[in-house]
Amino acid sequence: MTPARTRELNFLALAAIAALLFVFGVLAENVIQAQPFAFDNAILLALRVPGNRAIPIGPAWLPETARDITSLGSIPVIGLLLLAVTGYLLLERKRGSARWILAAAIGGVLLDDLLKFAISRPRPDMIDASVRVFSTSFPSGHASLSAIAYLTLGALLAQTHDSIPIRVYILALAAALTILVGLSRLYLGVHYPSDVLAGWCIGGAWALACWSAMRWLQHPSPVDSPARP
Repeated sequence: MTPARTRELNFLALAAIAALLFVFGVLAENVIQAQPFAFDNAILLALRVPGNRAIPIGPAWLPETARDITSLGSIPVIGLLLLAVTGYLLLERKRGSARWILAAAIGGVLLDDLLKFAISRPRPDMIDASVRVFSTSFPSGHASLSAIAYLTLGALLAQTHDSIPIRVYILALAAALTILVGLSRLYLGVHYPSDVLAGWCIGGAWALACWSAMRWLQHPSPVDSPARP
């Protein structure tokens, strides 16, 4: 990759991070000041049967499907996935990538917990949630952690291919998984839409920042240079 192309990618990454953080900041400021978003309640109520807020709309199998999808953003599932990928990378002697994946995941969990504790937004109470939850609402941990995990893994896997269509497919698949997890949180009634949007923003910004840092450290010394025996 030419130096000019590298500088262009770095600029685009910084611009995207800044935009994501700006949107997150606007959402967080409104939540902290207890200024409700009109679309929050409107979207949640639109996903419930009129006259019975305990029942989500759609066929009987859809809530169970949503619970299956939402588990893809849980700490146990993401943790097992990241451990499996880390083990593979260590066997492939790609220790730099393994360290960065673990750092991105652990840092993302700590960041999400810190934001939840600092903002302490209650969960939606105008409807009956379809699953039990035990933490505060803003930002959505499932949305942020799925963005961090799947986008980071997608970017790492995309780098192993020279084909542009394959790279686009991998990144699109990672983004689709992230979006589906966030939407499942809305359908199950455990988050406001602004929680999920904030989770996508902070998770995407964190994943992009980690990816940019890894790329920067790869030049001129590759992160995954083989260890000496």
